Order: sequence, then C-alpha cells, then structure tokens
Amino acid sequence: MILVVIFGGNYKMTNSRGLNVVVEEVKNYLCFLAENGCTGFDCKKKSLETIECWGRDRAFIPETLEKIRADIGDCRCCKLSNSRKNIVFGAGSPKASLVFVGEGPGFEEDKTGEPFVGAAGKLLTKIIQAIKLAREQVYICNIIKCRPPGNRNPEPDEIKACFPFLERQIATLKPDFICALGTFAAQILLDTKEPISKLRGRFHDYKGIKLLPTYHPAYLLRSPDKKKDVWEDMKKLMNEMEK
Repeated sequence: MILVVIFGGNYKMTNSRGLNVVVEEVKNYLCFLAENGCTGFDCKKKSLETIECWGRDRAFIPETLEKIRADIGDCRCCKLSNSRKNIVFGAGSPKASLVFVGEGPGFEEDKTGEPFVGAAGKLLTKIIQAIKLAREQVYICNIIKCRPPGNRNPEPDEIKACFPFLERQIATLKPDFICALGTFAAQILLDTKEPISKLRGRFHDYKGIKLLPTYHPAYLLRSPDKKKDVWEDMKKLMNEMEK
C-alpha cells in the first residue's frame, strides 16, 4: 500500500510500488470532484502540476539491491509464502558484469536463504570457476524467490508476483551478460515458449543485455551427458566477455 499525506502543500510517500499509477489516479479523482462541484480542496493548475511531479521526482531516487529487498519484506504476494522457510533474494557482487538466473530455490536454499547452495549449487560453482571467475564476482538469483512445494515447477501466478522484483534487480545491477539456467529462466526472461534445447548455444537480447541460455545444473546432475553442451556454451560466454 502507498500512503499519501497532503497537508498545507506538503506530502509524504512510503513504498514506491505503483507510485506513478497512484499519482495519476489522485490527479484524475481531484479533477472529477472539482467538475462535479465539490469544494474544500485545492485543485488549481499549479497544485495539479505539483502532484504530477511526485512520480517524476521519486524516479530519480537511485534503486539499490537493499531497497528492493526491503520492498519485498515478508512478502505474501503469492501462495508460496505459506510453505517457505526463507525468501531467497540473491547473492554476489552488486557490481557483477555477469548474472546467473535460475528457476527457484530448492530445499537447501529454502533452509539457508541463499541461492544455489545444494548439489546443483556446487556444480554451478564449478561452472563459474571453469570460466575463470569466483561466485563472489558474479550475481546469482532466481525467477521466483520462494521454494515451490516438492520443488514443482513455478506456476503462472507465482511468476507474475515475483518477476517484477527480478526485473528491478537486473535493472539495478546493469550487467553486461545474463546466463539463464534452464527452461523457465530462459523462457520467462525472453518471453518465449521455445524449449531450452533450441534457445541454448547462442546469445539473445534482454533489454540490451546479452543473454545466453544453457541447461540448469540440476538437469546436468540427472543428465551428465549434457555437460559438454554447457561447456560449449560457457566457452562462448568467455569469448564474448573477453571482447
């Protein structure tokens, strides 16, 4: 919820989510009241211009990962909040040029609140080291931030509730590269239904950022023969990052 307090021309706002929408609604509602003869409030042109500036002024406040995490709080936006132990926000360098995006937290991640710390996480660490980086130099996060029961696939309403936070994280990090791990990460980021087998092996565009899909480490644990494909993807990523 956004709280707007108007007193003597001053205002205070908390929580920036949907701010521009609310500002527009406040302005339109004041105009509606004025047109229908209501009095007792200031609806002059100058006052309306002041209201319009609220959203623009707020937009210049720098976004940070800490602020995004604070906005998430103890999120109850979807049903996953009923079964999770911890929100798994993300981890790594806020200055990372490479971001790994997975599907969602698993059992170990839900327990610790950290992304990719289970068996798949250990394999991801080896992949990162293979491209001559450390986990501390990249940023790791997921499409959704709460574990689905039984590690089932994320459902559309869960993705819809959580994806805006990931978009804000990526916009704040401003990486040069994204590596989408697995079907869901690649399909959601690229807004496509193409299978990961067809998406991997080449770069795509995500809002001006080079995005390379590849198989999820958890899939590699079940299908180790696909590791060679991931290594080919990682070589392409290394070559592009070195340009």
